[in-house]
Amino acid sequence: MKKILISASIFALSLTANAQGQFISDTNYRNTVENIFKERVKTVGKTFYNTQKENLTADEQEALKFLYAYMPLADVTDYPTSFFADNVRMSFKARKEMPWGKNVPELLFRHFVVPIRVNNEALDNARSVFYNELKDRIKGMSMMDAIIEVNHWCHEKVTYQPSDARTSAPLATLKTATGRCGEESTFAVAALRAVGIPARQVYTPRWAHTDDNHAWVEAWADGKWYFLGACEPEPVLNLGWFNAPASRAMLMHTRAFGDYNGPEEVMLRTSNFTEINLTSNYAPVAPIDFYVKDSEGKPVENARVEFKIYNYAEFFTAVTKYTDANGHTSLSAGIGDLVVWASKDGKYTYQKVSFGKDKETILTLPEGAPTSSVGALETSAPPKCTYLDIVPPKEDPQLPYVSDEMHKENQRRFALEDSIRKAYTATFPTMEEAKRINERGAEYIFKSRGNKQTIVDFIKRHSDNEDRVMGILATLSDKDLRDITTEILEDSYNATTDQLSPRVEDELITIPFKQYFEKAFSKKAADAFRADPMKLVEWIKKNIRLNPDKKALRIAQTPVGVMKSKITDERSRDIFFVDVARSLGIEAQKDAVTGKIQYKKNGEWQDVKFDNTAEKTSTAAALGTIVLAYEPTKLLDNPKYYSHFTISRIENGTAQLLNFDEGQADMGNGTTWSNTFKNGYKLDAGTYMLTTGTRLANGSVLASNRIFEIVKGQTTTLPLEIRQNTNEV
Repeated sequence: MKKILISASIFALSLTANAQGQFISDTNYRNTVENIFKERVKTVGKTFYNTQKENLTADEQEALKFLYAYMPLADVTDYPTSFFADNVRMSFKARKEMPWGKNVPELLFRHFVVPIRVNNEALDNARSVFYNELKDRIKGMSMMDAIIEVNHWCHEKVTYQPSDARTSAPLATLKTATGRCGEESTFAVAALRAVGIPARQVYTPRWAHTDDNHAWVEAWADGKWYFLGACEPEPVLNLGWFNAPASRAMLMHTRAFGDYNGPEEVMLRTSNFTEINLTSNYAPVAPIDFYVKDSEGKPVENARVEFKIYNYAEFFTAVTKYTDANGHTSLSAGIGDLVVWASKDGKYTYQKVSFGKDKETILTLPEGAPTSSVGALETSAPPKCTYLDIVPPKEDPQLPYVSDEMHKENQRRFALEDSIRKAYTATFPTMEEAKRINERGAEYIFKSRGNKQTIVDFIKRHSDNEDRVMGILATLSDKDLRDITTEILEDSYNATTDQLSPRVEDELITIPFKQYFEKAFSKKAADAFRADPMKLVEWIKKNIRLNPDKKALRIAQTPVGVMKSKITDERSRDIFFVDVARSLGIEAQKDAVTGKIQYKKNGEWQDVKFDNTAEKTSTAAALGTIVLAYEPTKLLDNPKYYSHFTISRIENGTAQLLNFDEGQADMGNGTTWSNTFKNGYKLDAGTYMLTTGTRLANGSVLASNRIFEIVKGQTTTLPLEIRQNTNEV
């Protein structure tokens, strides 16, 4: 009897071991993931994780828990468990059926194959669609050849076109046949992962030598990472038009899903991703140690350290790190110049550093009122200007060998793929065809591309109230017209509110919400909110918890996801307020320039202050005026915002860019000195930084920073100093 009991115990233990699976073989790591997963479910609520009908294997169950442990809050609340379970199954299907599946290391399968999210795109069923399209096309190929072939397929489907900052989902990109580099690379990574090939989106947040940025792809084959231009196939890997620019970049990195422990330098760990430094894959790098100290020379722990690249007339934060208990952090970057900005508790300082020259830098936070490294602000004269000469790395591209025959064959395929894609896009409506369908809605039909039928059907379905239909379509961006769904359009149409727009900023709009919020509140509560929107602000503060994790990835939740989970972050909370307000007939917005949340009362915009407990949660803005004085020259008669100068507001020690209208290329519009700042522009009272720059032909920049104050009811006049070099263009 004792033997039988022992055998039964061993059998039970073996079942437990099998139930754990081998998706994560390291016991300690598995336990860590399990604990994080349990805490996530506890925080968000058990209703958002339900596997009762999924019938998952032990490996699949482990993989699903891994995803839930690290996915952004928006993914937990806005997609059903069944969606992620289906994608996990497809990952293991590809691993089993693709010949290289058994050779992909566990680490790479876990962090670069299984994860669905690549960037900030809406999630969709691309994995199964792409797998079914590609599995036979790459049959019998080596892993490297399969990567190249997948990229040819991507080019067959998608080509480059600039657009706004919102990243379209892979299937939406497929439908419209175009995408900016961030969308092309998201599309290509999704395609490679669909067939079990580890892939990651690589990006330089800003080039150092010119005003732009770029994103591409790295894929792993047979023990090594290779790079490729997404939807831009070359005959071989490690070749793209960007080989030369990449050799001049200061920083290139990627985000690995979850807590990743690979060979690369870690720049930042968050509760969702590990940001890793890939610069050394493309260019020479050098490290610098940074120490943040207070005015007494003591180390400052958990200071925010931002590494900024000059680009589009601002010092753009490319990487953010935090100091340890010794006030220390470090970074390896290309052999050139960056600005490093340290802050904590509202105090800040900054300075230029040169990688390859500097070995160690000490940043001292000032005592008392925050100031820049230029010293205290003056009141009787224009604030002192800091001049910064920024030098990018030198160009030194490494190019793989390509024979003439390989190049010609690639050109032949390129042309064929162009013709296949153009045959598809030829089915899109022309302006003449759009006018024949509906003269008034022709522009919207024309811009909808592969989403034509959705827009046409919406117009036809409500021909009896064309004013409302056109009003809704007029609120949408060009990208919205290409991927908006019938459900969202119908929700806006059938809602009773006269606030037609479903969009607040560049958030994802995936779940209808207007009619939902019409029913979510009692008539008494809704009437109270309409009479005094401050009551809605107070309701949100009382009923919606803020995620305590301030470093979490802020993919905007849908407003319905916020309402059901009752937990969110600041960005999603702001969008939630505007969407709920509009659903109840309250005019509300997120100001495009300042990012402030506002509602209109008696014809005047009122600022919403969620974090203000001592004062009213809503007030009219305290405004002052900024005037920029400039003498036009033959070389530059009218400086342009983003090209020659920008203004950032400094709040809690960090600089936030004011996003003025940039206009459209070659159209002569957008924000300039003469049309906005020559005669004065009103800004909220506070501390600001004016940045100017002149890009020279060699990529270097003659830049300047001037930190200044805007005082309520007063005018601040500053010289707009655009530095010039008579010897270089």
